[in-house]
Amino acid sequence: MQLSLKTYRLLGIFMFLIQISCLAQEATQDTTFVSRDMQINKFVQGTLISPISDSIRVPLVIFIMGQGLTDRNGNQSHSKNNAFKHLAIGLSEQGVASFRYDKRIFNKNVSELQIRFDDFIDDAISVIEHFILEPRYTKIIVAGHDQGSLIGMVATQQRADAFISIAGASQTIDKMIVDQLQRQAPGLVYNAKLAFRQLTEMGKARNYSKALKMIFRPDMQQFMRSWMLFDPVEELKKIDVPIMILQGDRDMQIDVKEAKILVEATPFAKYVEIKNMNHYLKEIKGSDIENQKSYNEPNRPVAPKAIKVIADFAKEEKL
Repeated sequence: MQLSLKTYRLLGIFMFLIQISCLAQEATQDTTFVSRDMQINKFVQGTLISPISDSIRVPLVIFIMGQGLTDRNGNQSHSKNNAFKHLAIGLSEQGVASFRYDKRIFNKNVSELQIRFDDFIDDAISVIEHFILEPRYTKIIVAGHDQGSLIGMVATQQRADAFISIAGASQTIDKMIVDQLQRQAPGLVYNAKLAFRQLTEMGKARNYSKALKMIFRPDMQQFMRSWMLFDPVEELKKIDVPIMILQGDRDMQIDVKEAKILVEATPFAKYVEIKNMNHYLKEIKGSDIENQKSYNEPNRPVAPKAIKVIADFAKEEKL
């Protein structure tokens, strides 16, 4: 006997109520959420956090991490900030569920040499398609941070109910790197442009400075080439669901102008600029030294306003 979609959804809600009841019994009185590690497929492992509340159905935010060897909490080998762990817990207190996952490079069976930008998009699509069929969620919101913003833009198209760009770039990665070099190491600009041109036209960059080895080392070149093919402005224009552009004015990696270019590309997007918020959503009221130190302060909370604006956007009735 084939079940109707209505029956399927009712069964899903019933099973969800049983699950929440069991989890709530296991939680302490001070706990406002339940956390569960889960595996979506062989490439994607993450953590689902759900609020414990009287609400049967809640919105779900899917977080996509930034560039590099980044885990589900937003941490790297040289940076332990726990930004997205704090953000997920904060959202649960506002009645919003979330799922965040490790980049696929953490999989021991995945070679850096084999990874392409499209693989990260496939991972994000797999996560969306996994949760979109679960009737416990009123809507699915994709939120991409840094590189994850571009990944999320592509994955959102015709799949999710809304999209949030957090500290996302407006330019292709080659132009972003050249811009950063112009500010920090102008003597390397010409060499970088030449290497990117070789990578585009010949499929391999040969004549690059040792100072640019981390960008053009052989194992990374094909990934970089695949990343260059995606233009954030063009991808954002393809999204036909509500969009929010979120940016901190103390971000040392992504300038506010990047966010404003994205907003200009999609006039209907909601733009939120948070005063004193840095790249990892931490509130910085002191010097750039404090800003840099916060990258390795895992117990430092994220900016309260970031939690509020994301929660409010996720719960908007029009989504």
